[in-house]
Amino acid sequence: MNFVPDLIGQLKVIANATGALEMKIYMRNRYSFFGVKAPERKAILKEIINTYKPQLDRLIVIQIVKELYKQPERELHYCAVELTTRFLKKKFYKEDIAFIKHLIITHSWWDTVDMISKHHLGSYLKLYPEETTNIIQNFSNADHLWLNRSAILFQLEYKEETNAKLLFQLCIKHKDTGEFFINKAIGWALREYGKTNPQAVIAFVSKNCLAPLSEQEAIRKLQ
Repeated sequence: MNFVPDLIGQLKVIANATGALEMKIYMRNRYSFFGVKAPERKAILKEIINTYKPQLDRLIVIQIVKELYKQPERELHYCAVELTTRFLKKKFYKEDIAFIKHLIITHSWWDTVDMISKHHLGSYLKLYPEETTNIIQNFSNADHLWLNRSAILFQLEYKEETNAKLLFQLCIKHKDTGEFFINKAIGWALREYGKTNPQAVIAFVSKNCLAPLSEQEAIRKLQ
């Protein structure tokens, strides 16, 4: 199957050196880019998917995603995440937690980890809620910033189904790390839950000494 070569080839056709440099600088020089903006990238991905759709069963999709993650250009990592969301969200098998973890810890940065946490880890644990305690404890205890962040963020889409006790426990556990991305995640997760239960979030923030960034993010739309 030529899914990955075809995708790379089409992205190269419209690559933009100036855009690539701007994107690289914005991402703190962590990744290479083709310089292709999101609308164009998604249009190309859609076209490639339509070409190969009859062949795209779950195992093939996972294989393609892993292959895309081996490439240096960041747009290909975005395509991998988008493929996973399109074909596997709400359809994960129990053993796919290893695949999800692989996506979190490979080329880790906020732009991919946040999508994976919200759409993949969150979806997986809705399918297998009995796995939540062990997996989130494992991720939360790991000496890995992005696993910690994903544990805090996995309930972003849960709304009324949010396990508030678990959310608050995770916020307390990580509130003194001094990590920007953890403090930001705490505030974001609390703010999102605050859309469903603002009183609970305001009460939690008032009773716990969170980092200023976390507190600011948590209540800025609740007051």
